[in-house]
Amino acid sequence: MTVYTLNLRVFWLLVSCVLIALLLIHQALRRGPDPGPEGCPDRALGVLSLLKFALAFSLCYFFIRYCSSYQGQRRRGCREPPDVTPRAGPSRRELLESYYERQVRLSPHVLGHSKAHVAKLVSELVRAGRAELPPESALAFRGDFIQIGSAYEEHKVGRPDCFDILVPLRLPRGLKLEPRSCPGKEGGPPLCSLETPRRSEWLRRHRVFAESLLSPAAGGDACQLGPAPVLRWFYPTVQRCLGAVRYPFEQRCSLGLSLSEDRVLLRLTPRSDYVCCHISMGVRLIPALPLGEGAYLVAAAAAARGSRQEALWTPYFPRQEQRLLGWLKARVPAGSCHLKCLQILKAVRDLSGQALDSQGTAQWRAVLSSYALKTAWLHLLLASPPEAWEERRLLDRMEELLRGLRESLHRGHLGHLFLGGDPGLLPDSLALPKPFKDAPASNLLAGFDPAVLELVAARLAYSWTHLHRLIRLGRPQRDVPGRGMHCKHLEAE
Repeated sequence: MTVYTLNLRVFWLLVSCVLIALLLIHQALRRGPDPGPEGCPDRALGVLSLLKFALAFSLCYFFIRYCSSYQGQRRRGCREPPDVTPRAGPSRRELLESYYERQVRLSPHVLGHSKAHVAKLVSELVRAGRAELPPESALAFRGDFIQIGSAYEEHKVGRPDCFDILVPLRLPRGLKLEPRSCPGKEGGPPLCSLETPRRSEWLRRHRVFAESLLSPAAGGDACQLGPAPVLRWFYPTVQRCLGAVRYPFEQRCSLGLSLSEDRVLLRLTPRSDYVCCHISMGVRLIPALPLGEGAYLVAAAAAARGSRQEALWTPYFPRQEQRLLGWLKARVPAGSCHLKCLQILKAVRDLSGQALDSQGTAQWRAVLSSYALKTAWLHLLLASPPEAWEERRLLDRMEELLRGLRESLHRGHLGHLFLGGDPGLLPDSLALPKPFKDAPASNLLAGFDPAVLELVAARLAYSWTHLHRLIRLGRPQRDVPGRGMHCKHLEAE
């Protein structure tokens, strides 16, 4: 239906003209035929009256027009919207998708090329340190390696510039180490020591090994093998092996090895496009002692040891985790959002930690470690029906994941998935070594101050609520995966 509006300027002009015409007619009729002294009307008096009326009505017209225009402007200013309509901001779903594409998603080509180059170098390195015969007085490389961490589990964030590699070690022939649980913080991360048979027997058979790598166990005649002497042996051994395989790789990249904070880090700095797209990569080499059935012992983190200086190890189950991730991938629908949810959660953690000081950042990253985030994510994956992870339900799953993580922080409890977790959640095909099948429940958040956990939970909620602001104010990052990298294959994706 067409709507007509009144034009005030034309309306008042017409009203003024009509009124003037009516007044002129009234004046003419009122005056009548009044002849002058010579028998003619007084035309001068009529013209003068006409001018007076015209001037009065002109003033009224302009006054009425001014008032109508002023009132119309006031009404438009109060009631009508501005001429420029503000553009509505993006929805939370659109914000997540845009942020994921610009700063979180990895290029499949760049990731695959980087993994292939790292695998080729590490395979040559561990092969050079493999002993043909079991050593009698020292450790040795077993000759294989295990790829672990987010780059290989498809939830790496940003760029593929960091890789974790487990390097299994071979013990001297006939030596059997028995893991024994160590009492620690109640329900804390699992810690154990590696003890050998009686020290006197080893002194007779492997005196060099016992004196260089073993130490007396507390409260007994047995010996124990700690991470510190293993690391002192591991670093120079890797250096020697790297020297043996360096030459074929030096035309492509420069190699460097460093030891800091109980970590052996192999750095690759590219010299050509062969090392994919000029990415400088770091490879963390982790010595590991095999326990059988896909489980290993690695050095316990300093945060888990606390102030204690015991030779403590922590069990790690990479094979079980890889099988579980493969089982879950086959269970969820094609094109699901489960990996994207974990990537966005890790990216939000990194983005929110940029505004903290050094102490706050350390606490933030210690509580919300990548393993803790992955554990919370796996708990939700196992407890949810497969259809809940369809791509269109990304926002719902993100909110549910964050809600579950905040509840764990409020309770101060996040259970280890394999050690003391709910046995009904895991498939029956995941078997643990005998010493850990009946292990007590382990809490990944044990030992943290409850006030710190509450602060982290509050900041996590704030980060999710103000995610649009954090993205806008965060430090500049790559707009797309592979920015600043030159690779002829990148445009073909």
